[in-house]
Amino acid sequence: MHLLIPFALCDPQAGVAASAGLRLPALQTLLRTLTPLALERFGDDSLTPAHERIVAALCGVDAADGCVPGAAMELARSGQATNGQAWAWITPVHCVVGADRITLRDPQALALQEPESRALLAAMQPYFAGDAIDLQYAAPTRWLARGDVFGDLPSAALDRAIGRDISHWMPRAPSLRRLQNEMQMLLYTHPVNDARSARGALAVNSFWVSGSGRLNASASAQPPADLVVADALRVPALAQDWVAWAQAWQQVDATHGQALLAQLRAGAKAQLTLCAPTRAARYGPARRHWLARLRQRLQPVSLHSLQQGL
Repeated sequence: MHLLIPFALCDPQAGVAASAGLRLPALQTLLRTLTPLALERFGDDSLTPAHERIVAALCGVDAADGCVPGAAMELARSGQATNGQAWAWITPVHCVVGADRITLRDPQALALQEPESRALLAAMQPYFAGDAIDLQYAAPTRWLARGDVFGDLPSAALDRAIGRDISHWMPRAPSLRRLQNEMQMLLYTHPVNDARSARGALAVNSFWVSGSGRLNASASAQPPADLVVADALRVPALAQDWVAWAQAWQQVDATHGQALLAQLRAGAKAQLTLCAPTRAARYGPARRHWLARLRQRLQPVSLHSLQQGL
């Protein structure tokens, strides 16, 4: 079992403080027993979060920052052929435009309903088609797009963009920048937004591109069978709700953490990867010098000390 926990480590100081009093008995035992293998650091302004990089690598996908083909991978994972074409996710979003920054709200905060999403999609499709982009419905806040423009287009993952200034992460392709401007004007007077504004809901005023790229024929969309991704920390971390984040961590520890610990005690191979948005700490079985084992037992590593070491 390889347990990967996105947002297990958090860069904001509040997240470091929230971990100070956390009691995570399974994690504590795992950190005392397993051997630190690597601490990977990525750029603070990287487009792809650490957990997406790691999952892609485990699938045999070697991609540059911002070019992990998440949409094509998910399409292939569902059994559909990608045919070597370039795909991306298009997410209807609400952006807050300030004097010197543009902030992306969590798309889930829109509580967008399927009829609303489909109506917006139908209005936007002809514009995308004019730029040779085929736009299809997948979910209320996730549409599938196919077009050559996504082939080598770096795009920031939603997990990196939510709550941040995205002004420097706008799509580099001129056609997509123009489409964003056109869609802002279209959406401003769309009946769906009029109805949403009347009931006090956030308007859909733009779209976000993510998961862009082509899936190499030699890569597998399927992660290894022993990989378990525990993503319960994602929502509270992105909302910077550190009380909820700490509670979610305790639940992950009591379930996935205990399961990994049971495998380790049974003699099975166990791996643990703790991720921050731009960091990843890996642990696994390996021979250690007796002095290192003694030091690890006398000075055990905790989640709090790990966060401080980031």
